[in-house]
Amino acid sequence: MGGVQLFPKLLDPGVHSTFMMALVAIIMGLFLFQSSFAEEDDAFVLTQDNFENEVGHDRGVLIKFYAPWCGHCKKLVPEYEKLAATFKKTKSVLIAKVDCDADKSICSKYGVSVYPTIKWFPQGSLEPMLYEGAKTAEALVGFVNMKGGTNVKIATTPSDVVPLTLFNFDKIVLDKTKHVLVEFYAPWCKHCKAFAPTYEKVATAFKLEEDVVIASIDGDMYKDVTTKYEITSYPKLKLFRKSNKAGEVYEGARNLDDIVSYINEKCGTNRDGQGRLTSKAGIVASLDKLVKKFVNAGDNDKKAIYSQLEEEVEDLEGSDARYGKLYLKLAKNCMEKGKEYAKNEVQRLERMLEKSINPTKTDEFTLKKNILSLFA
Repeated sequence: MGGVQLFPKLLDPGVHSTFMMALVAIIMGLFLFQSSFAEEDDAFVLTQDNFENEVGHDRGVLIKFYAPWCGHCKKLVPEYEKLAATFKKTKSVLIAKVDCDADKSICSKYGVSVYPTIKWFPQGSLEPMLYEGAKTAEALVGFVNMKGGTNVKIATTPSDVVPLTLFNFDKIVLDKTKHVLVEFYAPWCKHCKAFAPTYEKVATAFKLEEDVVIASIDGDMYKDVTTKYEITSYPKLKLFRKSNKAGEVYEGARNLDDIVSYINEKCGTNRDGQGRLTSKAGIVASLDKLVKKFVNAGDNDKKAIYSQLEEEVEDLEGSDARYGKLYLKLAKNCMEKGKEYAKNEVQRLERMLEKSINPTKTDEFTLKKNILSLFA
């Protein structure tokens, strides 16, 4: 008995070709559907059927003209999603989008030839203006607030990184009382995005250092700044020390420990990756010899050495001057409270540091313990 042909017509070359073309069309349709489905949930979908009902009336409308297959459009999705969610409950503004593959006539009417294109339609107008700013949620929110007369803010996680702009760069970075580490980045840069969590940890580690600022600037938005400081790739770290406001490029690895060590070396700080002070914090090398003399001296000679310490501390500057005052306070306590004071106090502070206390107190106790250890 011969085999049964379940699909005999497909054996015909013409029919087979037609079938395969139809199958490809179905698959492509599913792909485009899935691509569209990945778009923002809160952005209003405009089509040929509803465009004139929604645009040009009693609210301003920001429209993203895109194509589902466009790589740049896909990169914009998370930023535009934040924007749409931010203005979701704002009645005077509509955040919308048009799929130019599905509604070519709308895109053609408004001169859209590249994707993504973003245009603002003022209240009561069908004459749009082109948005030419950075394609970040923050920049887009600022633009819509300005054009729509709103004051909506993105709910963001608090950051210890200081944001820089063209208007505050010189004031913060060129301040000769501060060491400032600047990250030059671009919103589209994948290496910048990967590095962002590490840089946030660096900023958190130094947030209690009065003389150190960890900052960043969008080099794509502020190209005049990147040109001035010869930034040609992202991300790029440049340290502007108190004594060198021309800046010096960080050439090390982009990991937390290496960057923290670099800042400690260049800025005279003593932090670890978790922001805790190290055992070297607070130690002023120029006072070491006098402290040793003080510890080994008899009670009658300690006062004379203490006077020498006072003279040395008067000549100190910056953070050393602050630490020097703590040296004097603790030396005075040693004279007044006896030989065992330093040893007992170090042990008490160590017990306190084992407990859960706030970072400011941790710094205070660590500095005191480090210096007292020299007197113990």
